[in-house]
Amino acid sequence: MTDILILSGPTGIGKTAISLKLAKELNGEIISSDSMQIYKYMDVGSAKISKEEMQGIPHHLINVVEPDEEFSVAKFKTLAEEAIEDISIRGKYPIIVGGTGLYINSLIFNYSFTGTYKDNDYRKSLEALANEKGKEFVHDLLKDRDVDSYNKLYPNDLKRVIRALEVYKLSGKTIGELNKEQDIYDVPYNIHYYVLNMDRDKLYERINKRVDEMISSGLIEEVINLKEKGYNSNMQSMKGIGYKEILYYLDNKISLEEAINMIKQGSRNYAKRQLTWFRKDNRTKWIEKDNLTEDEIVKFIINDIGLKKM
Repeated sequence: MTDILILSGPTGIGKTAISLKLAKELNGEIISSDSMQIYKYMDVGSAKISKEEMQGIPHHLINVVEPDEEFSVAKFKTLAEEAIEDISIRGKYPIIVGGTGLYINSLIFNYSFTGTYKDNDYRKSLEALANEKGKEFVHDLLKDRDVDSYNKLYPNDLKRVIRALEVYKLSGKTIGELNKEQDIYDVPYNIHYYVLNMDRDKLYERINKRVDEMISSGLIEEVINLKEKGYNSNMQSMKGIGYKEILYYLDNKISLEEAINMIKQGSRNYAKRQLTWFRKDNRTKWIEKDNLTEDEIVKFIINDIGLKKM
């Protein structure tokens, strides 16, 4: 059975630097599990690692699709499994790095994305209803069917709202209920799952600082370039934190200061949701980053999984 190492944690906590050290020690290659870094041209706002910063370590699932292309969890699962197999066959160690919990779960839970619970006619009727009465109306339909999805999803995330309604209509169960029925142990990997954590105030300070660095590194210019390429706020990629707020600013809906504050607040809220998500899986091992150096964290992980430098 293939061993995989997962390094996760909230946005801005410093996963990249530690993952590079781990890859060097373990003769590994990195598979990104970040839902924004899959998109081309979206580098600054996604804190995407540059070619130089990779230090020769191969990275997978970065710059996979155009910003106007559809990309699903099922697609991630397929590509990530192919990458894991390829890396393992070549005698390297697969290291999953990123903070998108749903992407990670697609690999370590026995999720099935094989076309179960699909009703194209129902889906089209909901899309028509959204056009007629608004996305908020369709979103409100979730309230009496799947309150967890209702609270988690925004009205603008129409595709996922419709998917949740579709699953409930055909199965009589919520997506969350179906996920709980999946066998978490029937997966083809030996899983070593680590989550970085740190003092909340220090984390929020790091996040705020990183947003300021994104602005000074050209986030506004990046979004202008994306607009010129024809990408707009209707696309899922452009709804990501950092992009939608700068679009508001460029469309003269808010000031730059308001946009920056919104990005910071949205990023902090996202970090909080990520930590809540990771706590749900009892296979995670938490590492308190405040009290350890990066080298100490790497040494701990290597000792914990019982491997030495390959």
